[in-house]
Amino acid sequence: MILEKKIPFYYIFNKIKYDIIVVFMVGFVTNLLTRQFNPLLPEMPLGVPALLGTAISILLSFKMNQSYDRWWEARKVWGAIVNDSRSFVIQLQSFLPSGNEAIRRMSYRQIAWCYSLSQSLRGLDATVGLDTLISETERSEIAKHNNKPLAILQLNAREIQELRFGNKLEVFTHLQLDNTLVRLCDSMGKAERINSTIFPSTYRQFLHFIIYLFIVTLSIALRQVNMIFEIPLLMFIAAAFFLIEKSAYHLQDPFKNRPSDVSITAISRTIEINIRQLLGDNEVPEPVKPEGFYIL
Repeated sequence: MILEKKIPFYYIFNKIKYDIIVVFMVGFVTNLLTRQFNPLLPEMPLGVPALLGTAISILLSFKMNQSYDRWWEARKVWGAIVNDSRSFVIQLQSFLPSGNEAIRRMSYRQIAWCYSLSQSLRGLDATVGLDTLISETERSEIAKHNNKPLAILQLNAREIQELRFGNKLEVFTHLQLDNTLVRLCDSMGKAERINSTIFPSTYRQFLHFIIYLFIVTLSIALRQVNMIFEIPLLMFIAAAFFLIEKSAYHLQDPFKNRPSDVSITAISRTIEINIRQLLGDNEVPEPVKPEGFYIL
């Protein structure tokens, strides 16, 4: 997640450097051809590129709104995960006798689930960092599953079932814990849906085509302007459009391990800190620190 800090110029430039190079080439070639065939070309009124610019603005506004909606939904999903993770541990402590080892085992599994889910959504190894949280036997069992976070939830569901059949949980308390697991599973499904639903790529391709068309028509309309001033002007205007488009493109995929991602690693660490403090652990990790102008 990008923080309210000064964003370095290299990050902004790297987003659009290839698009700007293409704009420079398109503008340069269009300018040369326009000057060469100037007598044969009709006048290009500024209203034509102005109309295209307006259309581009509307399309960019729509895409930005849709992309931010996906990003914000992902953030709300992880907000629900934070709440349900805390609730799960507090419920365990309320429903089971103090000192019951099942509380600590399931609480650690919940921490492991958060880290595993965050890694899985980013396409990384979902078992990294789980050594200190769950046993080797459980890690071996989880390794058999394609969906590692789901396997961790199943382990907690099984232990809750064993507690119920061992008469250590009443029917009502069993239902309360089961409902919390269902909400966690529901949040996982929502995050996976956002991650697997692809924003139509044709929309981006058409938008790029219209921007380049806008550059061509604007270059023809400004053919009386000296090339030294015209080309930088085209590049500056195109850079504004491409920056907005690229920002929307990054926001539409909030789990791609980019600076604009939802900070699910930092959120998972916050959950771990909260749960360890609820358990009274002496060793509590530090919060994830920002990597410059963003935090993952």
